Amino acid sequence: MNLRRDALAIFRAALRAADPREGIRRARPQFQDLLDLPYEHIYVVGAGKASAAMALEVESILGRRITSGLINTKHGHLAKLKRIELNECAHPVPDQAGVDGARRIAELAAQATGHDLVICLISGGASALLPLPAPGLTLDDKQSVTRQLLACGANIHEINTVRKHLSAVKGGQLAALAAPAKLLTLVLSDVIGDDLSVIGSGPTVPDHSTFAEARAILARYKIKPAKAIARHLERASKENPVRLENTRTLIVGANRLAVDAAAIEAERRGYRPLVLSTTIEGETQDVARMHASIAREVTESDRPVAAPACLISGGETTVTLDGDGLGGRNQEFVLAAALYLPERTVVLSGGTDGTDGPTDATGAIADSETVKKAKARGLDPRAFLTRHDSYRFFAALDDLIKTGPTGTNVMDVRLLLIGPRASAASGGRATSVTRAARGEPASKPSKG
Repeated sequence: MNLRRDALAIFRAALRAADPREGIRRARPQFQDLLDLPYEHIYVVGAGKASAAMALEVESILGRRITSGLINTKHGHLAKLKRIELNECAHPVPDQAGVDGARRIAELAAQATGHDLVICLISGGASALLPLPAPGLTLDDKQSVTRQLLACGANIHEINTVRKHLSAVKGGQLAALAAPAKLLTLVLSDVIGDDLSVIGSGPTVPDHSTFAEARAILARYKIKPAKAIARHLERASKENPVRLENTRTLIVGANRLAVDAAAIEAERRGYRPLVLSTTIEGETQDVARMHASIAREVTESDRPVAAPACLISGGETTVTLDGDGLGGRNQEFVLAAALYLPERTVVLSGGTDGTDGPTDATGAIADSETVKKAKARGLDPRAFLTRHDSYRFFAALDDLIKTGPTGTNVMDVRLLLIGPRASAASGGRATSVTRAARGEPASKPSKG
């Protein structure tokens, strides 16, 4: 078995399953009745790393029926659109291009009437890519608090709770602007649990969080916001302005679809797949050690699944930055796991959007020999991990994974492939799996 080759192929299968265009096609029967109604105008708005690909599918469905549209997307995450304009802006820290685009999106939604349809496309990254500050706040205010939230280890639920209460469009406020038009929101989920109020900070759904919760999160992580933000969070009141009777929201893609596809491809290649969870979160290095421990259990006792096996997990971990390195949570996961890998094991972790942190890599791949090879080249893996410098570590070993923008974004996919026991290379369990890889009968894989 070529574990590295198979790991990359399994990851590619996960990416294919997360294609947002295919997700919209699957969901179309659930919103076709809305499209069948007559409208004076149809406007398409949205934001996110996968929103351009989503807009491409909407154009293929509606064509000339679209009056106009505007999507805020991350630089480089593009598609060839004819009727919907793309506005490239910065992620994860918002920029002025994002503010300008968000203002135009708000204006487009606000001009819709009761005879119109507004289609909103939301995917991962929309919180940073739809950065219209609340009255009295500036882009500088939002940039400062965003940088601090990203560095302190806060999870996406906490980060977006704060973002919603600093925005003029998040937390259901974009839906309020679109009323009384009919509003259809199609969502590609990038958060654990698929909470609609968290995905993209919920611009078109009710928000049940409070200003008090936003203040508590800043206090918990000892973040000192700009004075204007502190005043805003203290003085502002919260109402739910969403006109639910005119809105419909559908999730068209999520992490579980990518993970399921990875399991199918792993089985096709002769591994026993075990899905650990699609809701993994927590500090990246801790999660990596846990995954490596399970891999050791497999190699030593065939539990919780017998080798050759493929352990799969999804979700999104966090990195608390306290060094001067370059990397992302997926690269850091692989580096941390590599320190504890048993023999005959490969680990891969990648972001489904094609970018990991502030780098041009999707993630990284390592095996049981990676640490030894690194030390032979004078690289100290633990020193790189301490500095959170996983990008430079894997760049030196040519073990970065670079896909470029994928057109989707459903969090991360992590794989650990454990090869057959050396003693079983010519018979028993390994022989059975070899037969399965050739399409012959083999024992049924374990299911996670």
